[in-house]
Amino acid sequence: MRSDDDIYNDIGSILFEIAPGDACKVIMRARLSQELDSCEYEYDYIDEQGDVAWFTAGGRANTDIFDLLTELRSWYVNNKLTGGQPAWSGCEVTLDLVKVKISIDFVYP
Repeated sequence: MRSDDDIYNDIGSILFEIAPGDACKVIMRARLSQELDSCEYEYDYIDEQGDVAWFTAGGRANTDIFDLLTELRSWYVNNKLTGGQPAWSGCEVTLDLVKVKISIDFVYP
């Protein structure tokens, strides 16, 4: 089984690949369906002037990120990291392209 760090790295790689050329940060918000068979996404970026704009990732990136999010969620459940509570149902991922750092904040039902 892959580690959570492997999954985070893969998510970061996808976001790096789809980031607009003038982006300094990419922010992705994702909400998994209750059935875990679909996901809603929002993609924003912050440019060098601090302006925020949205962008689309495309079908391939959305599908790959969906697979990674469901894998990550399963990793949390399988490793009993939910504290007896329902597992997270969404997240906000921030990729800082300048510092090359990823952070993920989870959203719980």
